[in-house]
Amino acid sequence: MAVTIKTPEQIDILREAGRIHARILNELELLVQPGISARELDRIAEEKVRGAGAEPSFLGYRPDRHTPAYPATLCVSINEVVVHGIPTDDMIIQNGDIVSIDLGLKYQGMFTDSARTIIVGNVSRETSQLVYDTREALARGIAVARPGNTVGDIGYAVESFNNGRYGNVRELAGHGVGLAVHEDPYVPNYGKPGKGIELKPGMVLAIEPMFNLGTSDVIFHDDGYTVTTADNQASAHVEHTILITDGEPEILTES
Repeated sequence: MAVTIKTPEQIDILREAGRIHARILNELELLVQPGISARELDRIAEEKVRGAGAEPSFLGYRPDRHTPAYPATLCVSINEVVVHGIPTDDMIIQNGDIVSIDLGLKYQGMFTDSARTIIVGNVSRETSQLVYDTREALARGIAVARPGNTVGDIGYAVESFNNGRYGNVRELAGHGVGLAVHEDPYVPNYGKPGKGIELKPGMVLAIEPMFNLGTSDVIFHDDGYTVTTADNQASAHVEHTILITDGEPEILTES
C-alpha cells in the first residue's frame, strides 16, 4: 500500500481513536500483575475495545495468505518474546517479568497501533534500564518526525541512542498506519540521516523500537507470529501512533 496523506476528517477520527487507545492501554497496564494470565488480559482488552465502540484490528488479521489469522485482540510478549506473543491461559504473569502489551484498534474505519512494556515487580537493574532506554529511544525517534526529515532520520535517532548497548532488532520495524493495520512506509529502527522517504504533514506512522539485552538476532516461530530473542535474553518493545504535522509531531496514542 502506498504512503497516504490523511485528510483533516480522517485525522479527527484518528485523534479520537488514539484517545480511546491510550485509555484502554492505561487500564490494562494496571492489570498486568503477578497471577493474571495473558488470555485474561486479552479477554478484558477485547471487552474494553468493543465497549468503546471500536474493533480489535489484530483479531482475525492475516499478514499474508499463507499465515493463519491472528487469534487474539492483544499481543502479549513476556521476557524473551520480542513481539507478537499469542496470549494463552497458561501464560501467567510472574514477579520479575517484563511484559509487552501491543494493541491494534479500528475506530470508524481508521486504525491506530500502540504498545508498551511493563515492569512487573522486582527485576534486575539491567532489565529495568533496558525498558527505560527503549522508551527513551521511542521519544528520540518521535522528536525528529518532522516535515522535511526522512524515515532514515527516525531510524538514525533510535539507533544512535542505542549506540550498541543493546541488540537492536533489524528484521522488524515500524510502519505507516491509519487506513490499514500496516501501510507504507517501512520505518526501521536504524538508518542514515536524510535517507529514505521524506516525511510530510498528514502522514501517520507507528514508530516502535525493539531492544534486546543480548544479541539483535531473533527467531521467528512456526505459529507465524511469535518472535523471540535468539539467546533467550529479555526484550523490550514500545510503540506510538504519531501524526506528522507542520511542526512538532503529534502523538495520537498518548493520554
